[in-house]
Amino acid sequence: MVHVAQPTDAGVARYVAAATVDQLARGWRVVVACPSNGRLAAELAVHGVPRLHWPATRSPGVATMGETRRLRRLINQVDPDVVHLHSAKAGLAGRLAVRGERPTLFQPHGWSWLAARGATARGALAWERFAARWTDVCVCVCEGEAAHARHRRVGTRHSVVRNGVDLANFAPAGEQARAAARDRLGIGRDVPLAVCLGRITRQKGQDVLVTAWPQVREHCPAAQLCIVGDGDLRPALRVDTQRGVRFVPPVTDPRPWYAAADVVVLPSRWEGLSLTLLEALASGCSVVVSDIPGLADAVSTGVGARVPVGDSRAVAQALARRLTDADLRAAEGHAAALAARAFDARRTYEQLAAVTVQLAQPSVGLADYPNRGPRRPPTPLRFVSRSHK
Repeated sequence: MVHVAQPTDAGVARYVAAATVDQLARGWRVVVACPSNGRLAAELAVHGVPRLHWPATRSPGVATMGETRRLRRLINQVDPDVVHLHSAKAGLAGRLAVRGERPTLFQPHGWSWLAARGATARGALAWERFAARWTDVCVCVCEGEAAHARHRRVGTRHSVVRNGVDLANFAPAGEQARAAARDRLGIGRDVPLAVCLGRITRQKGQDVLVTAWPQVREHCPAAQLCIVGDGDLRPALRVDTQRGVRFVPPVTDPRPWYAAADVVVLPSRWEGLSLTLLEALASGCSVVVSDIPGLADAVSTGVGARVPVGDSRAVAQALARRLTDADLRAAEGHAAALAARAFDARRTYEQLAAVTVQLAQPSVGLADYPNRGPRRPPTPLRFVSRSHK
C-alpha cells in the first residue's frame, strides 16, 4: 500500500512513521510518498520503510496540479492495493490523482476548514463534500472529528481509529528523573513550570498563552513558561515576550520536558487528537487544555482542566491553580497516567490494520459504495500473521 503525506514534522509525520513501521512488521508491502526534507524521511530510512520523493508545499496553489500529476505517476508505479492519504494536502492531491480508481483511505488529522476563515474555509468544506465520492473510508482520530464531519455533511464512511501513545516509551517520571531533567534543561528544581510543546501557530494558540501569562505571574510570581517548538507565530510572540517566558527550539525527544513540567498546557483552537496531549497524560502530567474535540475527548474530570477556546483569563486561572497546588497536580497526574491506558498505540495500529484489510478484500464490492463508478477489483494486501506485542 501507499501512504501519502506532505507534513514532514510534528504529529502527522510521527503518526505516518509509526503506522508504516507497524504495517511493515506485519509483512505488508508499504511505501510512503512524501517530501525528502524533515524528520519523516529520516525516520522512515532508520526503520527501513521504502519512500518515494513527492515534493509538495503545505498550501494549495499553482503548484498543486503538478504535484497531483507527479503523485499519480508514483501511485501507478507502485500499483498499491490501498492508497492512504494523510492530512489536507495529500487528501487534495491524492484524491484528484486517484479519483476512485483504487481503494482510498483519507485521514484528515484535523479538518482543513477549521484552519481557514471566510471564503477559504467555505471552499475547503465544499471540497471535502465533493471529494467524499472518491473516499472509501475517512479515518477520524477521535469521535469529535467524526462528529464535525457529520455536522458539516461531509458524507462518506467514517471510521474512528483513535490516536494512541506508546506506553512503554512514555511513563511518569519519579523525583530523581524529574530533578535530572530540570538540571539538564537549565530549570531550577523548585521553579513552578508550565510547558507548551508544538508548532507555534494560530492553531496551537500560544498567543492566548502569552497573553495569559502576566495573570499567572500575579498569583505565582516565580512561575516560568517554556514554549517548545517553531512556527510562523514565533517571531511575533518573541517580540512580545513576557517575564518568565522562555522560547525553546523544537526537540526530537520531548520526554525530558514532560518529566520537568508541573503542568502541560495546550490552548489550541482546533485539533485532531493531539499526540502531545496523549504523551503528557502517559507521562503523568497535570494538563490544561482548550475545551475542543481532540483535546476534551481525552481529558475527563480529575485529569486536568478544560477551558473555553481563546479565553486567556480562564487559561491563567487554571494554570495558576495548578502551579500553586502540588497536591492537585499530583492527583491529576496519577489520574492522567491511568487515563492514558485507554489510548495504547498498539490498539490504534491494530484497528487501523483491520480497517485497511477490510477495504482491500475482494469481497468488498461496488454495492458498498453506491456513489462510485467502475474501478479495477481490489486485491488482498500481502501480509503474514504475527503476534503483536
